Amino acid sequence: MATIKDVARLAGVGLGTASRVVSGKGSVSPATLAKVRAAIDELGFRPSHAARTLLSGSSQMIGVYIPVLSGTFYTPILQIIDNELRASGLHMVVAFGAGLGGARQQAIEGMAFLVERGCDGLILMSNVLLEEDLAALGPRPKPVVVLNHQFDSIAAQCFTVDHQLGGKIAARTLLDHGHRRIAVVAGPASLPDSVSRVNGFMREMQAAGIADSQLWVVEKDFSPAGGWSAAKELMESGRRCSAMFCANDEMAVGALSYFQEAGIRVPHEISVIGYDDTPSAEFSAPRLSTVHMPWREMTLNGVSDLLNRCYDLGRPVTRSYPVTMTLRASLARADGG
Repeated sequence: MATIKDVARLAGVGLGTASRVVSGKGSVSPATLAKVRAAIDELGFRPSHAARTLLSGSSQMIGVYIPVLSGTFYTPILQIIDNELRASGLHMVVAFGAGLGGARQQAIEGMAFLVERGCDGLILMSNVLLEEDLAALGPRPKPVVVLNHQFDSIAAQCFTVDHQLGGKIAARTLLDHGHRRIAVVAGPASLPDSVSRVNGFMREMQAAGIADSQLWVVEKDFSPAGGWSAAKELMESGRRCSAMFCANDEMAVGALSYFQEAGIRVPHEISVIGYDDTPSAEFSAPRLSTVHMPWREMTLNGVSDLLNRCYDLGRPVTRSYPVTMTLRASLARADGG
């Protein structure tokens, strides 16, 4: 396999000159440029990733941290990031929660792993990290953006969505369909975005004159199993509800599965709505009505901002994205009770 030294020898130039042509940095005369490019073509030279890193001083890799490598939420986001990076000639290195520590410690270790791999910049998607945890990025931190979480110290590098508004839209949708007897399946109280969406939901209910005590509320873990167990607990409680709001789509899909197995017709006997509008919502049975959160827009703008910081690009960046409701077959009007 040809090396940069072979290219320099064939072109009759110094190694530094050949390196400048390959890296695209530094000036060479048109005649020299033509000779080096001809040598590259003749030898079929392709610089390895390690060689490009040495030549450019950049690894051409972006590190991404996510809490878990499973489910229908993080996978589409990783696909968006990977597509954007590949289109720019870059690669993605992923770290996710693993190890013996809790979620916060796993996130800190994941950041350290990505820094040690020499990534040019980092995309962090974890809402358990605290301001002081950013010190784990080192004394000379790489450029970083944060998705779906806010740090006051690096507010301009944080990209998130309006979960309060998302919860409000979910509540307003149920109210507009005549629902007043509602079950609420909240996500973990330890996660700020989960708290925000449920708070938004509760406030809209209170504004409509429905007290928290009138709602059946349970906390689960954002998984299909959590939704299944919530639906089961609701039925076993004897509480009559005309609708259920699940604070993410995975729990909603789990609830739909339980209701189907229990012979409870959705939406004829109980309506179900979710939150996120992940791919699973479109293909559940029945198809799930859900709050559409603009994850794609958030992710694309976060990636653009990071690439601007890492590679001095001028990609446009926006920070305001629409939150809407996607109506599908799992929602019907209440029977008036």
